[in-house]
Amino acid sequence: MLVCGDDGLAHRVAAELLDVYGEPVTLIVPTAREAERALGHGRIRIHTGGPGLGLLARVPLARQWDAASAERPPARELRIVEAAEPDEAVLAAAGVGGAPALSLVYEDDDRNVQAALVARRLNPRLRLVIRLYNRKLGLHLAELLDQAAAVAAPSTDPSDLDASTTVLSDSDTAAPAFAATAVAGTSKVVQADGLLLRAVERTPRRRGAPPARAVCTLALLPSDPDGPESSEGPARAGDRHRGRDRERGPWLLPDDHLTAQAAGRSVITLEVVPPPGRRRLRSPLPGAATLLGSLGSLFSPRLNWSLAGVAVAVTALGLASWLTTGDSPFHAAYVTLLDIFAFNDPAVREPPVRQLLQVLGGFVGMLLLPVLVAAALEALGAFRTAAGLRRPPGNLSGHVVLVGLGKIGTRVLARLRELGVPVVCLESDYSARGLPLARRLHVPVVMGDVTEEGVLESARVHRARALIALTSSHATNLEAVLHARTVKGDLRVVLRLDDDDFAEAVDRTLSTAHPAALTRSRSVTHLAAPAFAGAMMGRQILGAIPVERCVLLIAVVEVAGLPELEGRTVAQSFRPGAWRVIALDTAARPERRPHLTGVRRAGGPSAAGSLVWDLEPGRVLTAQDRVLMTATRQGLAELLGRRRARTGSP
Repeated sequence: MLVCGDDGLAHRVAAELLDVYGEPVTLIVPTAREAERALGHGRIRIHTGGPGLGLLARVPLARQWDAASAERPPARELRIVEAAEPDEAVLAAAGVGGAPALSLVYEDDDRNVQAALVARRLNPRLRLVIRLYNRKLGLHLAELLDQAAAVAAPSTDPSDLDASTTVLSDSDTAAPAFAATAVAGTSKVVQADGLLLRAVERTPRRRGAPPARAVCTLALLPSDPDGPESSEGPARAGDRHRGRDRERGPWLLPDDHLTAQAAGRSVITLEVVPPPGRRRLRSPLPGAATLLGSLGSLFSPRLNWSLAGVAVAVTALGLASWLTTGDSPFHAAYVTLLDIFAFNDPAVREPPVRQLLQVLGGFVGMLLLPVLVAAALEALGAFRTAAGLRRPPGNLSGHVVLVGLGKIGTRVLARLRELGVPVVCLESDYSARGLPLARRLHVPVVMGDVTEEGVLESARVHRARALIALTSSHATNLEAVLHARTVKGDLRVVLRLDDDDFAEAVDRTLSTAHPAALTRSRSVTHLAAPAFAGAMMGRQILGAIPVERCVLLIAVVEVAGLPELEGRTVAQSFRPGAWRVIALDTAARPERRPHLTGVRRAGGPSAAGSLVWDLEPGRVLTAQDRVLMTATRQGLAELLGRRRARTGSP
């Protein structure tokens, strides 16, 4: 695998390929020392081949493993190429001609586009993953590169060409992880056909307890926590019950018989995260009072108090006129209003009390004029700057407070609304790029500086389920989280911190101070790297779920050409410790989506999805089927290797 970049995202993608997928990586960076500090030390420069091109030794990364275990973890090799530009000579020297995938993650879009064109010419079958901020440019570029691959290699399978070019951006790839952390409490979430799937460790269920919404059992954890950890499990079904260490280690993808025998052991299950609904408190106010409250929300608190004071003064003058003159209440109120607005004749020959009331009415009228002007200006400003921007309802609860509507916050807002999560946004910039989206989605927005007193309270943070701080200022994000925790100590918080060491320190400190509340502080590169690495592994990989030192992959696989699946029932296709079919795509081939990671619109019918999760064990898999399955790295490689061996494709 080749990774080219000039910032922390390149280091993160390389680490993800090494640690999660166990793939050998060649990293092309402008400065090798930064990569060494990020990925480890101990590499020795052995060659300098031309200006700006230096090769570092290919060194297996050290990894602890138990010598008594039946299988050694896969070797992880890293080669670093130091080059200022990823030109044709550098890519050729790095081995792009024989590489299965190349990831271009430079901050400069032009550099990524130029390198992608060169790489496609050197290797038409290369899987490209490109980092671009411009979505429209990315769509056109992906189509162009796929057409170039089809012309250069006409014998290439069209399904492979469909996955040959993937264009991603930091904001698009990090947004699902931020949203999933706020909704599910973890960023290790896989999205498939509009559903969120997460791996959850479950203790043995007590008798009478309701079962969880589990799709399948992923692993059985060791009964002895001090026992050695196992590897990914046996590749053959006959190896399931061998070895003392394997019995004490985690079993990946166990069958029902083994799960039933492992009573009392904790299990890791793949569960569906239920979509959160909007929860509102019953309003004790009648309809008229609710209407007055809505009208009062147009103005500032000071102006509301001023209007209330003027209303009290007018009422007092009307009562005094009614009691002193003996007129009817309607006539007394009419005369009082004429005095206030200076429409009445002077009370020259009237009693002194009437004259005093007229003077007081004129004085109240003078006070009322600036109040009315201020109310008109505030109402006009509210309609102009927030036309369509709703204010948070006073009875809203169970929502997510999103701080910052910049590039990342806009994507997170869109993802949360697609999941049906109620959101209240906080933003201080009236020109923020996320405000039009919030206006279009009718999302409540509070305009103001989150560091000021009372702004978070306006977003009903004391009733929120989570807070996500995504501004570009680390200090602002941290201050918002700390203040929110003082309002609600058990609030789930997720904050953006680009410095990984600082993020880890903040995460550890807040978790210690608030052990009962979930705290997650992550950088954008940390959250975006898994999506780039997964795209390099192939479009069929939806995600990876770590189980101790092992990894389970969630993949979409075509049944055609796989003898282990085609013509077999769902029960017969299950190989414990290797792979398991968990869902079936029922869409016709022309209507199938390349990805199954899209999210259904909130409130849409469940039938809108094309995946069937409750599969009958006797259901026969045909060549036209496409399945969603979970597998180990070795299991998926073996399964797809059968297809390559059968078709003769490399």
